[in-house]
Amino acid sequence: MQPAQLKEFARRRRHLMRAMGEGGIAVIPAAPVRIRNHDVEYPYRQDSDFLYLTGFMEPGAVAVLVPGRSQGEYVLFCRERDPVMETWHGRRAGQEGAVERFGADDSFPISDVDEILPGLLEDRERVFTTLGRDPDFDKKLMGWVNQLKEQVRSGVHPPHEFVSLEYLLHDMRLFKSRHEIKLMREAGAISTRAHIRAMKACRPGMMEYEIEAELVYEFRRAGTEPAYPSIVGGGENGCILHYTENNGLLHDGDLLLIDAGCEYQGYASDITRTFPVNGRFSAAQRELYEVVLEAQHAAIAQVVPGNHWNDPHAAAVKALTRGLVSLGLLKGRTPQLIRDNAYRQFYMHRTGHWLGLDVHDVGDYKLDDQWRLLEPGMVMTVEPGIYVAPGTRGVPKRFQGIGVRIEDDVLVTSKGHDVLTKHCPKDPDEIESLVGSA
Repeated sequence: MQPAQLKEFARRRRHLMRAMGEGGIAVIPAAPVRIRNHDVEYPYRQDSDFLYLTGFMEPGAVAVLVPGRSQGEYVLFCRERDPVMETWHGRRAGQEGAVERFGADDSFPISDVDEILPGLLEDRERVFTTLGRDPDFDKKLMGWVNQLKEQVRSGVHPPHEFVSLEYLLHDMRLFKSRHEIKLMREAGAISTRAHIRAMKACRPGMMEYEIEAELVYEFRRAGTEPAYPSIVGGGENGCILHYTENNGLLHDGDLLLIDAGCEYQGYASDITRTFPVNGRFSAAQRELYEVVLEAQHAAIAQVVPGNHWNDPHAAAVKALTRGLVSLGLLKGRTPQLIRDNAYRQFYMHRTGHWLGLDVHDVGDYKLDDQWRLLEPGMVMTVEPGIYVAPGTRGVPKRFQGIGVRIEDDVLVTSKGHDVLTKHCPKDPDEIESLVGSA
């Protein structure tokens, strides 16, 4: 880990410990290994909270933050070096690496956690942790505390309160540092290249999974992984919000909706583009596409400090409803249609979500039952859409089976916003010039 990265993680830990206050201790387990089938494991992905505080990517670890501990406030339990196991399963940092490479003040073998961690818990008033995510670890933690309770008559003082770590940590994660923004910008650039590659490769007669392969190629050649299962939906499959089968045939005259982004050093990007399989929008496709594009522009314009989280969604809904009326898919006055939620027949999701270490990142959307104010450092997606399912009654046939979504990643800045994925083409003329050009 580079010195600048070590300082970044140390800064986060200090910030959290200040918020915890005296008498607190934070106990954060690494993500467990997950079995895919029989003895085959899923590719390992570290728990986002653990990653945010440590940068440590190995399983079998527990991070402990002990404010005021004279021997060092950051203790990392992790696996020991083992030449035999490392031959089979890869290199380990070990205790020396945990200190030298990952900035731990002290490190012990994970096999010693039952003997050492109860001593760290002793004389602490509050345990900050996340209960319910890993029931097996919860049981261990309760066992350590109960072990101390059994020694009360010997003068041992066990913690008397469990506090949700998420309350403090997830609010920290909502505000991205310059280092995090740099990583997210790079994730967006890699994903942009992947979307452009998919557009250039696309031709009628291809399978959806062939286009997905173009995305994965671009992700992997940059040393990244998909941040989530890619959605590659041709034709009416684009009307299925979380379509991931990606096994359909791409027909001449259909649209292709791709929702895909990579994860770069733990940070997700999330881009959706919709384009014609044959490189030319039909009149109906272009009409719906331009309504969605106008709605996205209206929503992004509302991403400024001091606006509420809901303001971009409200702007998108207004533009979409107005457009649906102009095309004859809805009938009535726009304000009343919005009050009646009439647009939800064609637009049934929110306009965005927080983005960061998780594609649907942590952070409250409301505070005290009021929409949260947007502040510099927050990153969100803006993704309006229109989905006209086949057979929708009262809708002209030329619109049926068309699904359009356009999504970008947007940073709130001190003066407004910065679209981190702005170089991914979405102008319809530019898209037509790219599709099938490889």
